[in-house]
This record gives sequence, C-alpha cells and structure tokens, in this order.
Amino acid sequence: MTAISNSSLVAQIDALLPQTQCTQCDYPRCLDYAKAISNSEAKINQCPPGDDITIKALAELTGNRPLPLNPKNGEHEPRQVAKIEESACIGCKLCIKACPVDCIVGAGKVMHTILATECTGCKLCIPVCPTDCIELLPFGGKPFGQSSSRWPEYSQDQVDKARLRTELKIARMARKEGERKVQRTAKKRSALQEEIQAVLARKRDRS
Repeated sequence: MTAISNSSLVAQIDALLPQTQCTQCDYPRCLDYAKAISNSEAKINQCPPGDDITIKALAELTGNRPLPLNPKNGEHEPRQVAKIEESACIGCKLCIKACPVDCIVGAGKVMHTILATECTGCKLCIPVCPTDCIELLPFGGKPFGQSSSRWPEYSQDQVDKARLRTELKIARMARKEGERKVQRTAKKRSALQEEIQAVLARKRDRS
C-alpha cells in the first residue's frame, strides 16, 4: 500500500467515526484510531459511540467481517452532554484543557460554560474537575445541524465541526508550545550571556 493510498484510507476511515474524541478506543483522538486501523494495529470494534453502525461501515470499507463491540472499550450509551454547575465552578481551566473539541469557554478564576451544541459527551472534563461541578445530562433533542448522518444522535454538521474544532485546538496548542519553546531558549541564552558577562567582570576585577 503506497503512502498516498494509505492516506486516503485513513481519511475514509476517519469519516466513518463519530468524532466524539472520547479516547474509549484507546487512542487520543479519532484520527489516531483511524491511522491504527489502516495500519492493522487496531480492530474495527473499538468505538462505543459509533457502536454497530460504525463497525458495519468499517467492515465494508476494510473488507473485514463485522465484530461485536469490544467490551474492554466500553459499551454504547445514549448521547449525553456535559453541564457545569456554574455556582460551584472556581475557574481552574482544567476542563478547558481536557476538552478535545474546545467547547468550554471561560478564563482563569472566571466561571466556565459548556457550549451544549458543540459537546460530544466525551466525559473527559469530568475526572479533572476539582469541585465535581460537571454532570452529564441526556441529550434530549434533535442532532444539531441540518444535514443527516449515519448516526441518529449526531448530524453530519456536528461530526464535521467536532473534527475541525479538534484539529484547530491541536494546532493552537502546538503553536503555543512552539512559542514557549522559543521563550525558554531565549531565556536560557540570556542567562548564559549574563553568566559570561559576570565571569568577564570578575576577571577584570582581578586584573
């Protein structure tokens, strides 16, 4: 399989995943799971949110036989959305950092809010909350967006948007880390220059 065809296969597999970015598949995001499937490093039955719908679609695409959802990865649950009890929120930003689709807004020491229409119910914000002020509620509505999708609880609009928001967050975090690396390098260089100047000054004082 060439790099080009493998890249195309990854994209096709990724398109069959619901983009909840929940990590239940044992990979940090849906795209990583898609890459693992394309490289035969993961099986097609590791996505609880997609459940049988995703498994059957992946089986057709990859030529594998359908498998039951692997219980080690969890079980399929009705779609839920996270909600913050704002009176208990201390603005620690830990949930913002944990949210893969960037649907939590707020600032340090300021009350946070979850954008329900963007939330995929991944649950990743819950274990990091120090005040236990985040709960999961039944979705109880129609999928956000106008276009239909293979999943009854998610519209194609939301799936595509979740993928995009994840990509944008990863790019933003990488950019910030790059900026921090530049700052650390500059700080080390400045400290080294100061040390050199101090050594030269001591030599001048002794001469």
